[in-house]
Amino acid sequence: MYLPSLAQLALGSRLKSLSDHFYGAVDEVYRTCGAGVESRWFPVLRFLWEHGETTVSDVATAIGQTHSAVSQLADKLVDAELVERRKDAQDGRRSLLALTAKGRQALSALGPIWVAVRRGIMQSLGEDGLKSLLTALSATEQALQERPVVEAMLAEHAALTSATLEVVPYDPALKEHFYRLNAQWLERHFRIEDIDRVLLGDPERYVLAPGGAIFFACLAGEVIGTCALLQESPGVYELSKMGVDETFRGMGAGRSLLAAAIAEFHHRGGKELFLESNSRLKTALRMYEQAGFVMQPAVRSGSHYERADVYMVYQPARGRGTRASAGKA
Repeated sequence: MYLPSLAQLALGSRLKSLSDHFYGAVDEVYRTCGAGVESRWFPVLRFLWEHGETTVSDVATAIGQTHSAVSQLADKLVDAELVERRKDAQDGRRSLLALTAKGRQALSALGPIWVAVRRGIMQSLGEDGLKSLLTALSATEQALQERPVVEAMLAEHAALTSATLEVVPYDPALKEHFYRLNAQWLERHFRIEDIDRVLLGDPERYVLAPGGAIFFACLAGEVIGTCALLQESPGVYELSKMGVDETFRGMGAGRSLLAAAIAEFHHRGGKELFLESNSRLKTALRMYEQAGFVMQPAVRSGSHYERADVYMVYQPARGRGTRASAGKA
C-alpha cells in the first residue's frame, strides 16, 4: 500500500482512514439493528448519558474535541431531537446540553449493540492487538499533551531552513538513498533502464570498485541529493546518476553536488570529464553549461542509455560557476 510507505508524513491520513473504517462499520451495525443513531454522535451522547446536563465546553474538554466541533455536533443532535439546549439556571448567559426523553430512550436500548461492538472489535483485532492499539493511543494522546506537535514541526522546519547544506562522500549507510533518489527521478521523467538497475543496486561494485566516487547532499541529516563520478578508463570520468529530491528545489543541492564532482575530478588529475543527458532537461543543461560543460554535435558513440540524446564534455575555461538545479546526468 502507498500510505504506509510515507511513514510519518501520512500519519494523519492513515488514522483518518482507520477512523472512517470504524465509523462506517459501527454505523452499519446501528442501521442493521435499527438503533436510529450515528457512530459519530457516540462521544457526546455517552458523556451526557453518564454525566447529565453540561456545557459544550465541558463536553469538548472531556472528549478531546474543539468547542466548535462539539457545538456543531450538538446542533445535529438537537435537530434529531436527541439533545436539547437549556438555559443555565445559575448563569443565564450559558446554555447547557441535556438528553431529551427521546435521547434517553434511544440510548437505553443500545446496551446489547455496544457490547456487540466491543466484542466484535476484540474478535477482529485480537485481544493482544486491541490491547496494543489502545495502549499506543493512550501513549500518543499523553505525548501530544506534553509536547504539542505543531510546535515541534515548526521548530524542525526552522532548523532545516537555517541549516547548511553539506556534501559528503559515499558511506554504506547511505546506499539506499543512492537508489531512492535516482529511481524517484527516473520514474518521474523517463523510466528505469536495465543498466540503471544494475548500477544503482550495487554502487560499491559498479561505481566505487572501478575507481569512481559517489556524493550525497545532506541538509540537517536529510539526504536530498546524490551524484556519481564514474571512471570509464584511467583519467576519463563520467558525471552520472545526479538526482535531487524535487521537493527540496532551490536549496542548492544540484549545484553543490556538481561542484563536488568536478573538484574530485581535478583532485584525481583527470584528463576528460563528460556527461550524457536529455534535451528535455533545460534547467540541468544550463547548469552544466555554466559549470564548463560544452555541448557536442552528436550523441556519444556507444552510449548505454536509451534516454541520452545530449553529449557534453567538460572544458574548465568555459565554466562560469554552477547554479542550482534538480537535474540529472
